[in-house]
Amino acid sequence: MQLHVPVSVGEVLDKITILQIKLAHISDARKRTNIQTELDALLPLVDGGSFDWEASGKFPTLTEPYAGYHGLDFAEEFGPVAFTMKARAEGMRDMGPCLSPQNAWNVLQGIETLSVRMEKHCSNALKMVEFLNNHESVAWVSHASLPDNPDYELAKKLLPKGTGSMIAFGIKGGKEAGAAFIDNVKLASHLANVGDTRTLVIHPASATHSQMDEATLKLANMSHDMIRLSVGIEDIEDIKNDFENGFRAAKKPRLVANQ
Repeated sequence: MQLHVPVSVGEVLDKITILQIKLAHISDARKRTNIQTELDALLPLVDGGSFDWEASGKFPTLTEPYAGYHGLDFAEEFGPVAFTMKARAEGMRDMGPCLSPQNAWNVLQGIETLSVRMEKHCSNALKMVEFLNNHESVAWVSHASLPDNPDYELAKKLLPKGTGSMIAFGIKGGKEAGAAFIDNVKLASHLANVGDTRTLVIHPASATHSQMDEATLKLANMSHDMIRLSVGIEDIEDIKNDFENGFRAAKKPRLVANQ
């Protein structure tokens, strides 16, 4: 009897990558044979692992330096498994991994108290906007609650109960100061996701968008001084104190540079 279990492409790619890593590091002959057998069964589902990408001349994103990954040539680096590696690297970065059943259940549980949490998110966000707008280390603040924001009028119409917890601000001192700020906040988590109960911060120019060149950053409306903030539901004074520590640390590189 054959058992058919539906799986996503992402799960297949994850399994193939894990098997390839095992094959590269395991020396036991019997284990290697078992791994290779499983790999041979899976590869044809996605990529047979034998296609000559370079010779075909039809896949420039695999055979030429790829700007999205610091000029990496996937075919040159990974050979026949170039497609598998690109699909995993780019797919995971742009779309994320597959949602497991446990995580799906956690999402459903969290939805039940979402409205209560959002009230706290929004109220904390407004207080952080005021705090940042009046801080000497901040060059600019972007949030839909501010009258000078291009989405201000639309937000008043569509978001009468609050304009969300996402804030972008520019830290004085540029990229160096932004990285120093991120390294020195302790309460806020340095993560790329948003909407957590915890306060999250990230410096896109040195993290999520570090693979972009100057022209692409400008096209994406990203600047070296930008900090992206997802305000959590912690005590607002704790968040402010944490940011003060980050701002103090961000000033130090500039003081050293001016000596």
